[in-house]
Amino acid sequence: MDRRNFLRVSAAASALTLAPLNAAFADWKPRRPINVILPYKAGGGTDSFGRAITAVSDKVLSVPLVIVNKPGSSGITGATEAAGARPDGNTIMLTSAGSFLLTSMLRETKVNPFDSFRIVAQIGNLSSSLMVPADSPYQSIDDLVADAKANPGKLRWGHTGRGGVHHVSGQGFLNANGLKAQDVPFKGGSAIRAAVIGAQVDFGFTGVQQAAGFENELRVLGLNAGSRDKVMSDVPTFTEQGHAFVDISSPIVLFAPKTMDDEIAVGMEAAIKEIAALPEFAEIMAKRGNSPAFLSGAEAEARLKAMQEQAAPIIDQLKSES
Repeated sequence: MDRRNFLRVSAAASALTLAPLNAAFADWKPRRPINVILPYKAGGGTDSFGRAITAVSDKVLSVPLVIVNKPGSSGITGATEAAGARPDGNTIMLTSAGSFLLTSMLRETKVNPFDSFRIVAQIGNLSSSLMVPADSPYQSIDDLVADAKANPGKLRWGHTGRGGVHHVSGQGFLNANGLKAQDVPFKGGSAIRAAVIGAQVDFGFTGVQQAAGFENELRVLGLNAGSRDKVMSDVPTFTEQGHAFVDISSPIVLFAPKTMDDEIAVGMEAAIKEIAALPEFAEIMAKRGNSPAFLSGAEAEARLKAMQEQAAPIIDQLKSES
């Protein structure tokens, strides 16, 4: 079964399973503030989603959502704490599910997205993109691919860290198109953006939102996704341009302790769906170059498992090279 059909079947199954639960538990109301563990430092892409949710959650929930930043060990420190929290709905985690998944695949971790958590819902998604300096000779992906094939292993490309979403998506693109290039890791999206602008690398893979406001200093050649970004909608996808890619991205997902009761989980999913549909939420995210992208817990889990399957050969490659 291909990924699209898999997601359709999963979504249909989710609707059949959760319809009676939504009706039965529509009156779920939290009584205490909900701590949202965010396992990264404040100020990043995932954090921006958290801040946007907390800014509008009072329109749906009777208690506040409180962001608690718990950085460390590529997100595993905060994830470990969230997994061990009481499953009463007062502590959940908001994280880049793509980064969490890839980290748990690349090395031994105490927790992972499937065995340690119940997936509540997806609230957004951050897609990787291929960028070059504004004065780069590469006007298109065709130009870059042709030069990379003519000079195997000589081009330098940047990403935000080995084993991360942008590294794996970039390596997936190279593998899918039979290319070899030297990867150069940088710390964070702004660092890789600066490296691309300064021509420290020939091209880079990072979140497409990093290009917002820097259109005169860099050029985005393509989006590593099956459909265009809702905000950066002028950036064509790799598919549109006839180039293969591996569908690795950074879904922004809410996780809960594994043993959370159905009543709480279903009520929480319904609340997140309402928040994601608020115009105020979309407005805040648009200012940050992002947009809401809601998926139910079952749909988000299906998407992560499809990503796990696509990423597995690349992760195995990275392990063998380390």
